[in-house]
Amino acid sequence: MNVSSRTRRTRRTTRTRTARTVVALLALAALTACGGQSAEDDAAAGAAPPPTTSFTENGVTVTLSVSDWHAPKGTLTAVFTPEKKGFHLYSTELPPTGVEGVGRPTAMDVTGVLKANGKLTAAADVRSISVPGVDAPMPVYPDGPVTTTLPVRADGNGDATVLLGYASCSAKEGCTIPVADHPVHLRLTDDGPTFAAH
Repeated sequence: MNVSSRTRRTRRTTRTRTARTVVALLALAALTACGGQSAEDDAAAGAAPPPTTSFTENGVTVTLSVSDWHAPKGTLTAVFTPEKKGFHLYSTELPPTGVEGVGRPTAMDVTGVLKANGKLTAAADVRSISVPGVDAPMPVYPDGPVTTTLPVRADGNGDATVLLGYASCSAKEGCTIPVADHPVHLRLTDDGPTFAAH
């Protein structure tokens, strides 16, 4: 056997291996793409985005949504976003009338066919600040948005109301007027929760 025929066979073997590898990779890519399409189709066909609504009052925009709904349970999420930079919200642990009358807690409660199924929690660390004229430290969240969650359960179909409260303050600009028990109406059916138009 001469050297040139051995070189031709090696080139042919290399080309064959390369071709097989390319075919295998293309098949794998096609299967992956098909899998992605069916997941997207499933999401488009059955999984609707969670119900969401929002309102703005006294310098804060509140965005409320229902997630992880598996009848009769789910999670209410409220994102409280001060409209201006440098404003903070008070802790959920603040007493309802504040400390020495100053501040109001970030709050979410439910009435009607929805009941709280756990404690309201916030996804932010609490820090303490000193307020002139108040002896006790004030528990607040860092400046900016605060996300709170409340596990809920439904006692059947019907109407429910989410009651939201908060106050925002700035070290430089003072405080906004507190909001207490701002109602957001919800309707629960066999298809799940929906917010009423406002």
